Amino acid sequence: MKIAFLDRATLSPETTLRPPSFAHELVCHANTSADEVAQRIADADIVITNKVKLSAEVLQHACRLKLVAVAATGTDNIDLAACAQRGITVSNIRNYAGNTVPEHTFALIFALRRSICAYRESVKAGRWQECGQFCYFDHPIRDLAGSTLGIIGDGALGNAVATMGRALGMKVLFAAFKGRSNMGNLYTPFEEVLARADIITLHCPLTPQTRHMIGATELAAMQRKPLVINTARGGLVDEEALARALRSGQIAGAGFDVVSAEPPPAQHPFMELLEMPNFILMPHVAWASQEAMQGLADQLIASIEAFVAGEPVNTVQPKT
Repeated sequence: MKIAFLDRATLSPETTLRPPSFAHELVCHANTSADEVAQRIADADIVITNKVKLSAEVLQHACRLKLVAVAATGTDNIDLAACAQRGITVSNIRNYAGNTVPEHTFALIFALRRSICAYRESVKAGRWQECGQFCYFDHPIRDLAGSTLGIIGDGALGNAVATMGRALGMKVLFAAFKGRSNMGNLYTPFEEVLARADIITLHCPLTPQTRHMIGATELAAMQRKPLVINTARGGLVDEEALARALRSGQIAGAGFDVVSAEPPPAQHPFMELLEMPNFILMPHVAWASQEAMQGLADQLIASIEAFVAGEPVNTVQPKT
C-alpha cells in the first residue's frame, strides 16, 4: 500500500513519524506545489497532507486513493464533497493542541496587555538610559485580573482558554453564534461580547459562515477597544479592516498567529503593521510545541492504521 505525504516539512525534523504496522511504501515530500499534486497522488492509496490543497480537479487523477489523512484539525484545504463522491475517506487530527494553543493565546495576551515587546524594543534602543531614572512609562500596562475575556468558539480550545482566564481572575463570556440569540444561558449574544470584552480571542473553524465574521462593522462595535487575538484561522477576520482599526485606535492591539495567505505576501496589510508596538504577528506556530507535534504524528499514524484495519476514526463529512 502506497502512502504519499505531501508536506512532511510542515512537521519539525525532531518529530518522529513511526512506520505504520502494515506493509506499505511511504514516500515523503518536503513540500508539494499546486502543479505537482496530481502526479504525486496518482498512484497513492493513502495521502497525508497538512496544508496542500486537494481539489476536485486533482482528485480525478487519484484512481487508487482510499484515504486522505489530514495532519491537522482544519480540513478547509480538502474538497470534502469531491472525496465523498469518489468514496474517499477523510480523517483529521483532534484534541492534540489542548495545551499548546491556549498557552500561546495567553502568551500573546500577556505580551500585548503588558507591552512586553514594546518595552523590550525600547530598552534595546537605549530608552532606559535616556530616561535617567529606575523606570519609565512609555507604553500601557494593564492587569488581566478583573478584565473581561470574550471567546468566540466553544470547543476544546475555547474551553481551555476559558479555564485559564478564570484562573487569572478574568470574567469569561462565550459568544453565541453570530446571528443566533437562543443558545441558552451559557452564551452571550455575539454583539454583546464585542461590546463588553477587553480581550477577544477566536477559536473556531473557518467555514463559509465564519469567513470574515469580524469585519469593519464588528470592529466598530468593540466599545472597550479590546485586544483581538487570533490563533485559529486567518480568514475569520477581514485583515484590511483590522489593520485600519489598529491604526485608528479602534482596538488596543492585535496578536495574530494566522493569516489568510501563509506566508503573507509583502503587500499584505499586516506586513505594514510590524513596527507598531501593539501588534504581534507569529508564523502559525501556536500549535507547534514539540509535545503537540509528536502527539499529532502519533495520532496520524494510529488513524491510518485504524482505517486499514477497517475501523476508521476521526472521519470528516462534507457539510450538507
